[in-house]
Amino acid sequence: MATSDTYPSRQRSRPRADYRSRSRVRARRRSLFGGGPAGNEQLTAVTGVILLVLFAFIGITILRIGQMLWLHLFVGVLLVGPVGLKLATTGYRFTRYYTGSAVYRRKGPPHPMLRILGPFVILTTLGVLFSGLLLLLVGPTSSNLLRLFHKATFILWLGAMGLHVLGHLAELPDAVRAVSHEQRRRDDLPGTRGRVIALIVAMVAGLILALIFLPDVNVWSHTGLYPAGYAAHLGH
Repeated sequence: MATSDTYPSRQRSRPRADYRSRSRVRARRRSLFGGGPAGNEQLTAVTGVILLVLFAFIGITILRIGQMLWLHLFVGVLLVGPVGLKLATTGYRFTRYYTGSAVYRRKGPPHPMLRILGPFVILTTLGVLFSGLLLLLVGPTSSNLLRLFHKATFILWLGAMGLHVLGHLAELPDAVRAVSHEQRRRDDLPGTRGRVIALIVAMVAGLILALIFLPDVNVWSHTGLYPAGYAAHLGH
């Protein structure tokens, strides 16, 4: 038979179990969404490095576009994933700052040059990617106007991105000090798991999109920059 203090002991154990359950939920949320401005800055920086590597590879393919056309197209589509993540992280910082988030206000606004260049970088990046995807969909018989637009936005993007990188180099010492301070204050910056998952999802999404466009990439790589009839029409 149960004694008189059995039920009170069970009742006392429930709050403890609920507290442990809530603690586990908070720990999981911190591992996915924690980190605040320092975590956002870390994810933005890592994504930026990945993009610089991919853009450098795109530049190499342009030098040998005849032999590396399919790589140029495939990696160009792959870029959509990490570019989307970079826009998301910078857009999130922008939104939190201008909606009055205390921690993002203390972090301060981006470098003035980066705030000025931001819209140009976004517009030229979207212009290059969307015109490239449209060229893939239309095929090698696409109009000269679309090809010209793609080349023009790429040149504009190259200039804006160069200044953008210089602006980040200017604020790099402050960023390093901020992240170092955050790491000294905490043994492990929370949200690492979430940031890793975000990077993996962005790269996998870009890869899946590139595979979806693979038939169009093959059409371009087998036909060349100009189809035979089109080249003859131009007098080549």
